[in-house]
Amino acid sequence: METNTKVIQKTNNNQEHNPPETPKWFPKALEHIELIAALLSGLLILITWSLESILSEPMWIFLHIIAFSIGGFAKAREGITETIRTKRLNVEMLMIFAAIGSVSIGYWTEGAILIFIFALSGALETYSMNKSNKAISSLMELQPEEATVIKNGQEQIIPVSSLKMDDVILVRAGERIPADGTVIKGSSAIDESAITGESIPVNKGNSQEVYASTVVLNGTLHVRITTKPTETLFQKIIAMVQNAQEEKSPSQLFIERFEGMYVIIVLIAVAIMMFLPFLAFGWTISESIYRAMVLLVVASPCALVASISPATLSAISNAARKGVLFKGGVHAENVSNVKAIALDKTGTLTNGKPVVTEVIIHPDFDREYIIAAAGAIENESTHPLAQAITAYSDKQLRSKPGIQVYDMKTISGNGVTAIVDNKKYEIGKPDFVGREAASKYLNGIAPELALQGQTIIFVKVDNKIVAVFALKDTIRNTTKKAIRDLKERGIQPIMLTGDNELTAKAVAEEAGIDQYIANCLPQEKLEHVKELRKKYHNIAMVGDGINDAPALATSNVGIAMGEGTDIALETSDIVLMKNDLSRITNTITLSRRMNRIIKQNIFFSLSVIIVLILTNYLQILDLPLGVIGHEGSTILVILNGLRLLK
Repeated sequence: METNTKVIQKTNNNQEHNPPETPKWFPKALEHIELIAALLSGLLILITWSLESILSEPMWIFLHIIAFSIGGFAKAREGITETIRTKRLNVEMLMIFAAIGSVSIGYWTEGAILIFIFALSGALETYSMNKSNKAISSLMELQPEEATVIKNGQEQIIPVSSLKMDDVILVRAGERIPADGTVIKGSSAIDESAITGESIPVNKGNSQEVYASTVVLNGTLHVRITTKPTETLFQKIIAMVQNAQEEKSPSQLFIERFEGMYVIIVLIAVAIMMFLPFLAFGWTISESIYRAMVLLVVASPCALVASISPATLSAISNAARKGVLFKGGVHAENVSNVKAIALDKTGTLTNGKPVVTEVIIHPDFDREYIIAAAGAIENESTHPLAQAITAYSDKQLRSKPGIQVYDMKTISGNGVTAIVDNKKYEIGKPDFVGREAASKYLNGIAPELALQGQTIIFVKVDNKIVAVFALKDTIRNTTKKAIRDLKERGIQPIMLTGDNELTAKAVAEEAGIDQYIANCLPQEKLEHVKELRKKYHNIAMVGDGINDAPALATSNVGIAMGEGTDIALETSDIVLMKNDLSRITNTITLSRRMNRIIKQNIFFSLSVIIVLILTNYLQILDLPLGVIGHEGSTILVILNGLRLLK
């Protein structure tokens, strides 16, 4: 009997009942159906216009009606449905009225061209939305649907949705990890590009965290599930992108409110235009009606409405591809207004993990042996400083002497004791090994290191200090450049940290930060952020921990590091999935570019509307030019917004 069985059900005899395979081009065609309809409408208009001399009048009108129907169906349905739902007129209804008005005065071709260009601009706007939605659909495709669970020594393949906390799953090389968890057996390089965007694999082994939808490259892992499949980091990323696309910016909300009122004003102006020039200025009734129809076309706010949404969606999509997640259009717009940025130290400016920067061994003792002994003792502790010393020992010593550790004890908050080669080792703070002896060790070298903001750990053997380890939470590789770039953009960086004054000063100087506030408790960080808002008006807060959450929520724009805690990710407005601070300056640049393009679009669209209205009133503009000028401006502002995809 086999020890491992896989619960897989395959039905090979059902193949004849399967429906015929859908052609690969079909979904692509459906995706662009609006654009295809618009282009088909335009082609039909061109054919009808070119054959005008040989077509009978009924056939000529019939072909125009077909062109109207094909090109205008999507927008007409959208406009009517929206009007019924909101009980308000919209720009789509205005264009329907304009097309009907053109036909009513005999301008069939102009009305059809109006619908064609309006449909084309709508298709381009839909294209920009689809382009942004691909950020979600591509993420969804990365989610595994099945997982191999190990129960009672047997492998069972079950749906990912059926996974429970503490289940143990098997993930082989080439497979995606189905849920967040901790490695309990095995090691492998992991492709985490789906989470962080980084192409370089990360080596993961025992007790290390792994994330859903990342790929195991060259080993087999046993992973204990630590998060529900519906609450994984990957699921949170998808939710963030979805929310970002649904939430509208202040500018967009204003335009949408303005649109309804503007449509009513245009319709009133058209009604007046039909009769006032005839009654007051001696125009013929046909000229008044004609000019009213031209006004209906050129005064429609199509370009104005399309000035914001494509640009905002393109910017959000662009940022998402680079590992920066906006939680809404409002944040994409607001981040460009930031005047100062408050930054947490640990895990934000720094890597969040201490490393040994210097080891000074007493000349009477063997350096390699002391480092090996300290590493072996600290290997039995879970304290971050202990792990840093063990990591240093493993890295520095190629061949380690055989060290046997006995009677290892942790003295909470102070250090550890152990027996090695019948000698008592004490490793810990100055007070633990004797402050006076520690301060005099090797002519007072330890206090000098402490002044540099480093944490000092002493090694004492049988009542004699034999070594000092200096440890420091090193700043990220990207920190200095990020701070320099912020300053160049006129944005003031301020460090907020719970560390002591010496450590804070050392990190601030190394990072290039001029202002810092040390010894901050979470509540004090919140108060400092409030004070900074009063001083700078618009500030961002960057953090990664639970203690940063109140400050993130209070700032104008909260930015969380992707490796941060769940509460920091949920409280923030923007997430840096790559933990790369330089992405902040890129994001601010993208936001400023987006706002600049939106302003360009609004100014251009309003200018075109004003010029077209004036030239129509002066009887210079005719309907064909009005159609081309107005709808052409709509296409131009959409294309201008799509530039943000690059």
